[in-house]
Amino acid sequence: MNSAAQVLHFWFEETTPKQWFAKDLTFDTVIKQRFDSPVQQALNHELLDWAQEPETGLALILLLDQFTRHIYRDSPRAFAGDARALELARRAVNQGWVAGNSDLNHRRFYLMPMMHSEDLVVQRESIPLFATHTDQNTLHFAQRHLAIIERFGRFPHRNQALGRKSSIDELAFLAQPGSSF
Repeated sequence: MNSAAQVLHFWFEETTPKQWFAKDLTFDTVIKQRFDSPVQQALNHELLDWAQEPETGLALILLLDQFTRHIYRDSPRAFAGDARALELARRAVNQGWVAGNSDLNHRRFYLMPMMHSEDLVVQRESIPLFATHTDQNTLHFAQRHLAIIERFGRFPHRNQALGRKSSIDELAFLAQPGSSF
């Protein structure tokens, strides 16, 4: 089994921001090969003890919010950990884990489940947190996510994977250059 330390080392030491946010099936395969088991454990609520401490909590957020998106890209399971990741993100904020962490990338990924939420209230609550705890670039992406939720009430990019019918307005939006974040 992979430890929380191995998850954090892989994500923050072995990989790059370009890999984190690019659609790369080779990278997705690497994550699946190395971390499929702990992702399954996280989704099955078998790593609850990881949620008790800042570092292991961050590793759990990565498994539920980031690794699922890579391992299960373009399928409903890509979002299977979102609700739990959001709970953990809120816990990280409330317990001072975000504010107390000096690493920008750690703070960014503590908060990322808020950016991924399709809940307008969560999106609005997240903007001051991104403004305080991250950089201008991350804040810009958080604001773009909020604008999409304000406009559509959901992320149209997920419609196909989730079996949702896209509206004409959503299809027009998705056809625009740069619409996919």
